[in-house]
Parts: sequence; structure tokens; C-alpha cells
Amino acid sequence: MSNSENWIDLRSDTVTHPSDAMRAAMAAAPVGDDVYADDPTVNRLQDYAADLFGFEAGLFAPSGTQTNLIALMTHCGRGDEYMVGQEAHTYKYEGGGAAVLGSIQPQPIANQPDGSIALADIEGYIKPADDHFARTRLLALENTIGGRVLGQDYMRAATSLAHAKGLAAHLDGARVCNAAVKLGVSLRDATAGFDSVSVCLSKGLGAPVGSVLLGSKDFIERSRRWRKMLGGGMRQAGIIAAAGIYALEHNVQRLAEDHDNAAQLSAGLGEIEGLKVTTPQTNIFYVGMPAAACEPLRAHLERQQIRASIGPHTRLVTHLDISREDVQRTIGAFKSFFKDFKV
Repeated sequence: MSNSENWIDLRSDTVTHPSDAMRAAMAAAPVGDDVYADDPTVNRLQDYAADLFGFEAGLFAPSGTQTNLIALMTHCGRGDEYMVGQEAHTYKYEGGGAAVLGSIQPQPIANQPDGSIALADIEGYIKPADDHFARTRLLALENTIGGRVLGQDYMRAATSLAHAKGLAAHLDGARVCNAAVKLGVSLRDATAGFDSVSVCLSKGLGAPVGSVLLGSKDFIERSRRWRKMLGGGMRQAGIIAAAGIYALEHNVQRLAEDHDNAAQLSAGLGEIEGLKVTTPQTNIFYVGMPAAACEPLRAHLERQQIRASIGPHTRLVTHLDISREDVQRTIGAFKSFFKDFKV
């Protein structure tokens, strides 16, 4: 469904509004003080998510940026290094937190066209045991990455390589539920082989805020201290944790609808001459367009009550507040603009 203002918002799947049923669950949630670990709804979310994804324990935090940083700081010490893709969120879009706050050196590696990091590159960038080098401690992957799905065979090979070389493996699983639905596998299978996983609840799953970090009991116990230090220790957080429980219980399999809507939207935009439209694997795809079209197109869409981050390489994202009717309305708005647009 579209939001109450009748706007179509394609900027991100973070813009979703909690449903009436989710709001009711939040209002009814029993709460306590989570810093003392006695908020029953937070505890239920952490236990439920851990079991769902196949880990021993979980830790609820305000954002995926924080759960990723907590994971990096738990796996790595000062002067250690983590290996990461050049396009990865933990490296490119999280403010350099690992380096600034964790004193952890990133070793960025070029992503392949499918979003993976070549196994040979992973092995080649591991530093030798020598005081001249940072100590390579961790491989961090992301799934999905730019809407692309990393397959299970690759994930098994990458995590096995990391472990064989004495490294831990962390998954930025902000949209790992999208990956699991696309692959047709369980959430446990989608995260198998990783020592820790960050799962975002406020993207396609539709919760208003929050992410869960998953790992072993010992790992999560050590992570809790970093969460406190980074300002993530909340008090009566059960109110928002209840939304996360609702999201995991009701909104995972429905992600297939978002994938279908993205496919329909990309197909419709692909009919427009002058646009270069990628084929989505999940709920994200990209549209290349002339730079001269961007500003007038943005204004045209605004008049049609459509929000999108328009640029020469535009990212469009479908989510639970985007209906099939919204998709058709958006296609029509793009077509009406480009019918008259001349470079």
C-alpha cells in the first residue's frame, strides 16, 4: 500500500511506515530496562532472531551501522585489519567508523560485477605475520549488495577460505532476508558459515528502527560492552523491539512481492528510449539517464507525488508501501516525461 499522503517513495526501503498491526504490537509490548537486560520484549526478539538465523545469541541495537561496527570492534583490536569489498556498506557508507572509532584498518578489495570478492583476491590480500603489517583478522561480506544476491556456493567457499586462513567471517545482512527469499532457502542456510551477522529490521521488513547482531554467546557478551560504549544501550526498548518481532514473523516471505514489483517497474522503464535499466534480482535496480534530464525529471516526479533520488545513475527501491498500482503510476510518470524530453 502507499502511505497516507499518497506519495510514492522509491528512494529506499528504509522509508516504510509501520502497519496498524505492527503499531498494535508495539503498544502492547511489555518493557523493562534493556541495559540491565531485563526488557522481556528485547530478550524475546534477541532469542527469536538467534534461533531463526541459527546462532546462539543476539543483541538488539538502534541501527545496522552500529551492529556492523560492534561486530568489527568485537572481532578486531587496535591495529587489526578487516577485508571488505570496495562497494560494501561497512567500508563506503558508514562514516569510516571502523577506522575512526575502532582503530581498525580496512583492506578494501574490488568487487566483481556480481558483487562478490574474488577468492584469489581475498587470499592475496591477507597480510603475512610480520610486525610491518596490520594483522588481518576478519573477512566482511554483504548480502544483498547493491541488490545483487551472492549465492550459497560462493558464500561457503569464501567463509571456508577465511576460516582456513585463521580469519573470522562477518556478514552485513542488512537485506539478507531478500537474499534468502530470492534463493528460496531458509534464513539459517542464507547465513551459514558466518561467525556473526547483522540483520536490519527497518528496511524491507518494515520495522521503524533497529537491527540485531547475531553470533555465539561469548561473542555477543563481548559485543554488549561495545554497544554500551557506542551509545546503543537503550532502556525500555521493548516498544521498538516488538516491531522487529512482528517484522520477522510476518514480513519475510512477502519480500517476494517487492521483488516482483521491482521487476515490473524495471521492465516498464526499460521500454523508454534513452534509459539504461538494469534487471533487478531483488528489490533494487538502477537506471542510467542523461545528466540533462535529471533535474527536470525530479521536478516532474515531485509534481506527480513520486519521490526518487534522481541522478545519472538512479537507484530505485521497492518495498511494502509500494503497490502494483504505484508501479504503474511511476512508469506512466516516467513515460510522460521522456515523451517530450529532448537532450
